[in-house]
Amino acid sequence: MILLAHMLLGAVVGYYTKNIYLAIMLALLCHYFLDLFPHIEYDIKNIKEKNWKKSLPDFLRVGLDFLLGLALIFAFSKNQPMIYVGAIVAIVPDGLTVLSSVAPNKILSAHDWAHIKKIHFLKYKKISNVWRILTQVAATVICITLLR
Repeated sequence: MILLAHMLLGAVVGYYTKNIYLAIMLALLCHYFLDLFPHIEYDIKNIKEKNWKKSLPDFLRVGLDFLLGLALIFAFSKNQPMIYVGAIVAIVPDGLTVLSSVAPNKILSAHDWAHIKKIHFLKYKKISNVWRILTQVAATVICITLLR
């Protein structure tokens, strides 16, 4: 799932949850929940392979996705701090996956195994890209509606 959808769902959690600890926990869980659905992801192979000379397009995709998420949250929410806490926390699992590629260790490897192999199990199934895109569009539209 692209960062945008994760950020929007995390923002929804932050908006409706007044307890910061509960919001953090739910935002993390919501990341994994969204990843259960079939979706597409953009490639960040150059970052994962530490091919820094060719990684600028990867960093631009991630940066633009992040900025678009922030812009939509800013445009469609009441901009309370908890909304942004939820949005940032909701993308932590993907950050851990990238960090694992750059600086692997046992804890990050265990997270990768659960996140990539178990939660992303539909990634390895033959599902049309139309359905993969529609799940992200639906998640985005629902989250924007709930933020208003």
